Amino acid sequence: MSQAPPASEANADPPHGFVKPPLPSGLVAFVKRDCPTCEVVAPVLVALAEGLAALPEPVGLTVYTQDDPAFPANVERVDDRDLSVSWHHEIEAVPTLIRVESGREVERVLGWHREEWEAISGVEGLGEGLPDFRPGCGSLSVDPAHAPQLAIRFSGSKLKARRVEVASLEDEQEAFFDRGFTDGLPIVPPTEARVLAMLEGTTRSPDEMVAIVPPDLAPCSVEKVAINAVMAGCKPEYLPIVLTAVEAACTDEFNIHGLLATTMSAGPVLVVNGPIRKRIGMNSGKNVFGQGNRANSTIGRALQLVIRNVGGGRPGEVDRATLGNPGKVGFCFAEDEEGSPWTPLSTSFGHEAGVDTVMLFPGEGPRTIVDQLAREPEPLVQAFAAAMKTMLTPKMVLAFDVILVVSPEHSRIFREAGWSREDLLAKLHEVTLMNGDDLVRGAGGIADGLPEAVRGQQIPKFKPGGIHIVHAGGGAGLFSAIIPGWANGELGSAALCREITS
Repeated sequence: MSQAPPASEANADPPHGFVKPPLPSGLVAFVKRDCPTCEVVAPVLVALAEGLAALPEPVGLTVYTQDDPAFPANVERVDDRDLSVSWHHEIEAVPTLIRVESGREVERVLGWHREEWEAISGVEGLGEGLPDFRPGCGSLSVDPAHAPQLAIRFSGSKLKARRVEVASLEDEQEAFFDRGFTDGLPIVPPTEARVLAMLEGTTRSPDEMVAIVPPDLAPCSVEKVAINAVMAGCKPEYLPIVLTAVEAACTDEFNIHGLLATTMSAGPVLVVNGPIRKRIGMNSGKNVFGQGNRANSTIGRALQLVIRNVGGGRPGEVDRATLGNPGKVGFCFAEDEEGSPWTPLSTSFGHEAGVDTVMLFPGEGPRTIVDQLAREPEPLVQAFAAAMKTMLTPKMVLAFDVILVVSPEHSRIFREAGWSREDLLAKLHEVTLMNGDDLVRGAGGIADGLPEAVRGQQIPKFKPGGIHIVHAGGGAGLFSAIIPGWANGELGSAALCREITS
């Protein structure tokens, strides 16, 4: 079976058998010259060393310096510019003062705090003339510029995906295109450091299986999802959404294999609900379907790259869409819950409001609905219904679901009239009933259609539960939209809404 081709770039092998460097007994300080507080306490360290030596039971002071081996002067220093000691002992800030007894840390103080320094050392009268307290600076060992490489260097790689080496004279992006890793757009090179940073976005183990990805039915681990999330341009905090979307997409209910293989234009559409929308800065307002928002643009793309690179779902092969649509690169947006007159979309699937969820829908690109004159709910619903009846073809009924995206200016009309989501859904199902005489083959001059047996009947355009209402869009403009769906039967795809977990 096919495995995921893209992997982290080659890195130097981590040192095998590397032992955590022990700290010497006594007092140990970590400093860097590029820290104003460390500069301030440099004379204190000299006084501290003298005071420790004068105790009834003398204690030594060792100072590890992260950036300048000559700093601070007049004390015993250890050059820690490779940050190995700082990293292994989890130094988060400098200055840090640690008390070590028999090779074991028993206490530590972060920053300068006279009372705590005197308590940990047993030396009084430290830092006369200095403020009682001054916060420190971030340790270089946790600086984003160094931390990922330090993790690789000292803990060894926990990544299992095969490495792809790019020749020194080879253009990275051209190499990715040549190897078929991309969706037609440039990708972010998934270096080991970037993938490890991405994995910080989840508590799940890198080797945990997320799904078996069609069409090749390839096992997909958290690590492989993270690799593709890097390639898509995601931030680590987006990873839980991507993981949940991959799990949902690869279920029998959603049937991503069928969605790929159909000649229709549909692909997965993701709608996010819950506080996570705000935490990661998703767009639910102006230009909600458009460009410009990193989370919206990359989360859906990451899902599609997983399907492509892990599952083998490539256009022209298993992906057989006659036309496709731009959303197949990635289609993801958030619901505007705060401005909505209704409960969130996720509540329609049984989730409580306020829970982080992602809904997957097998949809095409959005179609705009224009109604600039309606000021009451009934005529506006008729405008929605007129567009919804023509979805795919006026002759198609019951087989396809739809997302109705209602913008703030249109939703205001329902809010002022006191209409609930259930009121709107009931009216939409009522006014989208289709006359069987208009659906038969040849009716209206259209050859396609249903058998003669439907004449005289009233047939629903949508099955119960087949209309999904989402509130989103900018505050100006009397426009809403529909996102037509793909087949909803046993051979089709069901909309799913899953809770997002970290």
